[in-house]
Amino acid sequence: MQLPVADPTALRRHTRALLRRYRGGLTVSVVLHGLAALAGLAGPWLLGRLVDGVTTGSATRGGIDRAVLMLTVAVLAQAVLTRFARRQAMVLGETVFARLREEFVATVTRLPLSTVERAGTGDLVARMTNDVDRVQYTVRFGVPRLLVTTATVALTLVAAALTDPAVALGLLAGTPLLVTITRWYLRRATPAYLRESAAYSTLNGTITESVEGARTVDALGLGARRRERVDADLREAFDAERYTLALRTILFPGVDVAFLMPVVGVLIWGAYLISTGSATVGAVTTVTLYAVQVIPVIGELIFWLDEIQVGGSALARIVGVQDVPADRTAGDRRPAHEQVVAHGVRYAYRTGHDVLHGIDLELRVGERLAVVGPSGAGKSTLGRMLAGIHPPTGGTVTVGGVPLVDLPLDDLRGHVALVTQEHHVFVGTIADNLRLAKVGADDAELVRALEAVDAWGWVGALPDGLATPVGSGGTALTPAQAQQLALARLVLLDPHTLVLDEATSLLDPRAARHLERSLSAVLEGRTVVAIAHRLHTAHDADRVAVVDAGRITEIGAHDELVTAGGDYAALWRSWQRE
Repeated sequence: MQLPVADPTALRRHTRALLRRYRGGLTVSVVLHGLAALAGLAGPWLLGRLVDGVTTGSATRGGIDRAVLMLTVAVLAQAVLTRFARRQAMVLGETVFARLREEFVATVTRLPLSTVERAGTGDLVARMTNDVDRVQYTVRFGVPRLLVTTATVALTLVAAALTDPAVALGLLAGTPLLVTITRWYLRRATPAYLRESAAYSTLNGTITESVEGARTVDALGLGARRRERVDADLREAFDAERYTLALRTILFPGVDVAFLMPVVGVLIWGAYLISTGSATVGAVTTVTLYAVQVIPVIGELIFWLDEIQVGGSALARIVGVQDVPADRTAGDRRPAHEQVVAHGVRYAYRTGHDVLHGIDLELRVGERLAVVGPSGAGKSTLGRMLAGIHPPTGGTVTVGGVPLVDLPLDDLRGHVALVTQEHHVFVGTIADNLRLAKVGADDAELVRALEAVDAWGWVGALPDGLATPVGSGGTALTPAQAQQLALARLVLLDPHTLVLDEATSLLDPRAARHLERSLSAVLEGRTVVAIAHRLHTAHDADRVAVVDAGRITEIGAHDELVTAGGDYAALWRSWQRE
């Protein structure tokens, strides 16, 4: 599954909304570019007047001096106006891009986790890296240059028409070819660039998954299979890239030919008009110089037209993320108590393929429930249902009589939270990392949360304490310290129910034992669901639930289940032998 891509109508609507939001800055930029383009038109016009003056014998030294002075002023004015016009356009581009980036990050952080997981990491990572980079390049450089070239071409054509409308008709010589080849290109470019972006998304996902799962790949001897998958994705990316290159190899030569035709057309047509007395040599000279002057401008316009197709395709992928439907709708009911109850819960990652089959489970307030079972039995999926990460595809999970998916996310996390083996340290200070859970927490609250998980000792010993920068470029934290920060966030969040999915399984035994002591402080007085592979966790729990093939096959106290001699007893004996 890939995340949606905005259709052309939605993309145009989004672009128009951006332009309306920044129409003041856009207007200033267009005016400055227009004035710069006008100043640039003075040279051919003055030269044409000089030619006519020499031809008719009316040119004087004073007139030539004035023309040179006017040309100098025009060149200086164009230089100054171009400098401020480009500065304004770059500022506008940066402002628009900043807005796009903020909207994209806000959208990504609101995406339903179920959708992100089904789409895989590759698609989202590609949109946040490759596509954002492409849009960044287009907005920062493409939009300003598009304004410059469009204004210059339009004003040049107007100036040529004002100089001599009949001669200016020669400028249209290359128009049929230019329009034909540009339309041919535009019809094919957007789908081609979307295919190219999708191919790189898939390739990114395959490489990321292979690197992150390197140990598993090595353990199961899957190296050859993963290399075949990467090779196949590379071939698709190469084919997609080759097709877009083929489009450009037709576009650019065709455009080059179309550029030469106006110059030749003006010269031939102008020579005819001069011979019939319908135009002056100066007028033909001026229009010819305009044709020569506009060639590189149109070339740049076509170049940015191509780049904007790339940027537009990337923007469609970025804007398309906004079309991901919400997986829940918050209501106004509030839980009457703290008990979490699952009734008839089913879940399918793919339609028609349930991994949970009608699970019923009532958590007792304050109890510790261990969930055990073979790999692939559905333990982690059940944990996510109980934490409200995914809405069940059948049945309900409620807290205090209210379905978890009916609660606003901020309220939900105040009731039930999931703790996994994955821990994240965000760029910022330790205080910034902790305040993600409680924005208004003062330093005293942060210290108490760190003390609760036995982390204040090492945090207080850091040179800047809570103000110590961590994350990329900051102080490096050990995995155990990073997990302690995550647990301190839980203390600040203060949920009454915790779902633990192998929270310490990736740590070495010594760090795991130390962290489990920290974890005990967090668990005190809370309802805990511990998804366990190490059965000593089950031994210490109030109850044990055995999950097999998406169903709870046994539930009860450890001693009761061992005595019953069922699936749990077999797991317990096997674990003891190991």
